[in-house]
Amino acid sequence: MGILERIKEIEAEMARTQKNKATEGHLGALKAKLAKLRNELLVEQSGGGGGGEGFDVARLGDARVAFIGFPSVGKSTLLGALTGTESEAAAYEFTTLTCIPGTMRYKGSKVQVLDLPGIIEGAAHGKGRGREVIAVARNADMILIVLDAGKEGLNRHREILEKELETVGIRLNQRPPDVTLTKKKTGGVRFASTIPLTKLGPDPEKVATQILREYKITNADLLAREDITVDQLVDVVQGNRQYKPCLYLYNKIDTITIEEVDQLARMPHSVVGSVNLKMNIGEPDEDDLLKSKMWEYLGLTRIYTKRRGQPPDLEDPVILSEIRKGTTVESLCANVSTQMLRDFNYALVWGTSAKHSPQRCGLKHDLDDEDVVQIVTKTNVQQRQDKKYQAMVQGFSDKYHKKKFDAKKQKQKKLRG
Repeated sequence: MGILERIKEIEAEMARTQKNKATEGHLGALKAKLAKLRNELLVEQSGGGGGGEGFDVARLGDARVAFIGFPSVGKSTLLGALTGTESEAAAYEFTTLTCIPGTMRYKGSKVQVLDLPGIIEGAAHGKGRGREVIAVARNADMILIVLDAGKEGLNRHREILEKELETVGIRLNQRPPDVTLTKKKTGGVRFASTIPLTKLGPDPEKVATQILREYKITNADLLAREDITVDQLVDVVQGNRQYKPCLYLYNKIDTITIEEVDQLARMPHSVVGSVNLKMNIGEPDEDDLLKSKMWEYLGLTRIYTKRRGQPPDLEDPVILSEIRKGTTVESLCANVSTQMLRDFNYALVWGTSAKHSPQRCGLKHDLDDEDVVQIVTKTNVQQRQDKKYQAMVQGFSDKYHKKKFDAKKQKQKKLRG
């Protein structure tokens, strides 16, 4: 029996099984089997030849946003409206056949926007270049799902796309469960929780042990710090899930009634608009609702730097991201220079994150949008007192002598030639 047949058989058994407290353990084991088989199916399909050319796009800018949607929903037109990049658009489906990148400039940041080919149902299993599209989505900082407002009522495209992304391990608008799984060599399975677990049935330890057994994990420590479901526990055991912020854009709202627009606008994580009529979506250099929502979901923060005795530089902010490196003083130093992070002494912060202006802060201080920061580095005396100072000086000396030796060797080689 093949993997697809086994998946269908487990899905049929889950549909037949009544959901109550007595069957939660059995359903949990079935969900674990199903997730394992789907993962095996994806590995098997990606390992085969003839997968087609992938989308190799260099990572640029402060963040990356991937457009996901069915064909002919307006993704290419939206790319032009946000970035000014020309992407082929026509009245027929599958106009875009490869990944078209663009750069959206907003509030001093540069956001890389990727217009991907339209996908169809079954994309998770490779239909219509779906595997390449979803691979790009896994590497993006945020996903923007573009939907046709006129077709959404009958076709339920939102539900289909969510299911396709969930199949390949992408969780939309969720955070990783607060669960720690530590594998061991001996000792069996030890299960503990800091709060009552109400979603794993009357015997959570039994359900957790059954799920771990499906993945041949017989020795491990499992600690749950929140009330998790069976699906969340399976995600923790799998360990390869991607948690992405996602915004849903209902385009072409000029084709439906005002009552339907109001209904779509009230959907969670949703924005309604029309690219052609410039409704909630303006020109590349204009501020609009869609850009502000993308900024919010990306978790971007502008930080203005300041030198001692000089006014802050308000023209060129440093953009930090909660998704990538965080928004702490340490992230700011790492973004500017590794040498600044090494020689860091303290930071002076002006802004909403400071209790008073200026506030003297350490590396772990969380910064807010439009804070002004002055980094104060260690003096020469403080650097000499550092335990790693001798090793650092030796490292610089080694690099200098190596560079000098290589230059001399290169010069002798030229003279001989």
